[in-house]
Amino acid sequence: MFDGLSDKLSGILDRLTRRGALTAGDVDAAAREVRRALLEADVALDVVRGFIDKLKERAVGVEVIKSVTPGQMVVKIVHDQLIETLGATADPIDLNAPAPVPIMMVGLQGSGKTTTSAKIARRLTDLHKRKVLMASLDTRRPAAMEQLAVLGQQVGVETLPIVPGQTPVQIARRALDAGRLGGYDVVVLDTAGRTTLDEAMMAEVAEVKQAAQPHEVLLVADALTGQDAVNLARSFNERVGLTGIVLTRVDGDGRGGAALSMRAVTGKPIKLMGVGEKLDALEEFHPARIADRILGMGDIVSLVEKAAATIDAEKARRTAERLRKGQFNLDDLREQLEQMLKMGGLGGMMSMLPGIARMKNQIAAANVDDRIIKRQIAIIHSMTPKERRTPDLLKASRKKRIAAGSGTKVEEINRLLKMHRQMADMMKQMGSGKRGPMAGLANALGFGGGMPSPQELEKLADRMPGILGAPPGSLPGGLPPGGLPDVPLAPPGIPGVPPGTPLVSGPDDKDDKPTAKPAAPAAPPLPGLGAKFPGLPGLGGRFQGFPGFGKKK
Repeated sequence: MFDGLSDKLSGILDRLTRRGALTAGDVDAAAREVRRALLEADVALDVVRGFIDKLKERAVGVEVIKSVTPGQMVVKIVHDQLIETLGATADPIDLNAPAPVPIMMVGLQGSGKTTTSAKIARRLTDLHKRKVLMASLDTRRPAAMEQLAVLGQQVGVETLPIVPGQTPVQIARRALDAGRLGGYDVVVLDTAGRTTLDEAMMAEVAEVKQAAQPHEVLLVADALTGQDAVNLARSFNERVGLTGIVLTRVDGDGRGGAALSMRAVTGKPIKLMGVGEKLDALEEFHPARIADRILGMGDIVSLVEKAAATIDAEKARRTAERLRKGQFNLDDLREQLEQMLKMGGLGGMMSMLPGIARMKNQIAAANVDDRIIKRQIAIIHSMTPKERRTPDLLKASRKKRIAAGSGTKVEEINRLLKMHRQMADMMKQMGSGKRGPMAGLANALGFGGGMPSPQELEKLADRMPGILGAPPGSLPGGLPPGGLPDVPLAPPGIPGVPPGTPLVSGPDDKDDKPTAKPAAPAAPPLPGLGAKFPGLPGLGGRFQGFPGFGKKK
């Protein structure tokens, strides 16, 4: 959603960081361009004025003009101002109230209230271990109650039985009574919406709030509505009194102005955002991380959290112990590829890497998508268990059989085996504790070189909450090798991984003859750890956080 705004702001700030010194005129010109970028992103005019006034107040001063890196200072000021506009800290759903805690969902018809109610119920059940009851108060839209009941079955959350003829207020009271009698922790009330704001809807919502006395009143707003979302939030806040906002369709092609405007206009925090159609596609809204994404700085902390949430810890420990011994076969590679798909695929992971927004066109030209991973998994599934355990058995005749079984070509099998060999060599280097980048990464956590032992993995697991709870840029001791021991291996081409990539075509086995087919375009080189990071606040010059990536002595 923030791609357009991110591209414009990154371009403006890049021009500033390339200058050795800044004048007040340079800052004024940049402020005008930032103002234009925010207006084109559908940010409300009042919000833009306040943003630019504060930006100029802080940027036009002796501290910035005479700074050693004035461009970097301006980037940091814009970054801090974005965080302040979006809300200083994350504000999750508040459950500190006597059970059952009523949560009322309000919004226009079509904004995604019913689906979001089910997503919130699932999140509270899985992450917070709360017993949730859902109730539909929408007596006007056909099959609205039935839809919530079906979604409840899909997420494993109970819904209030449907009683025809009851009013929304009666349903709300019955839901709260059922919550108290059934021992539920949370009751989610899904109210009715209209296609536009009208008095009848507002009166009905006000009556329900009077009867239910909800602890949280969440406005569900479509991020694609632009400026109208601000009027919507203001109207609901004045009439009903909101406690928070949930943005849906954040993964769409909206301009991102709604997120910047709604928080500033209403003063109410954006608590959650829907990032997909699936019922688990709901994330907490972290202003600092969103500001990082807008300025193209990536979101490594969210990537680590997503990995920790989707990985089977016990399986990861077994895999780490095998890797420690230098054992890495095609079954291990398949598990890593499948894990990558669970984390959102190549697109989802790469969007959180710093500087990746600048390479959007090159990545699109290289056809980097999840179909490549799925084809590689299909190739491995077409092998026998013995072949997966011992890849050296794969000669020309076996490769032809595997290619026929997976619907691919022998050249693709050769590329997969080449990638596997390079990754296996990297794992051996990590396990042996020899000098090199991998040993340097292992030393970052004080393991003394090589892969950590099972006892050290236990200590690392104990440190996990502290790592994940740290703000971006302040992870203690640096990231563990590959992110975390149980984080799936990064896709080829990402920093810290050998240059082998599944996109580089050409046979690599002496048993197979080369073909005249032109090679597929190689994946573009991603920003290396030794390169300058564009506009990272507080990091002047080259990134020095990871040992082992310096020049060879």
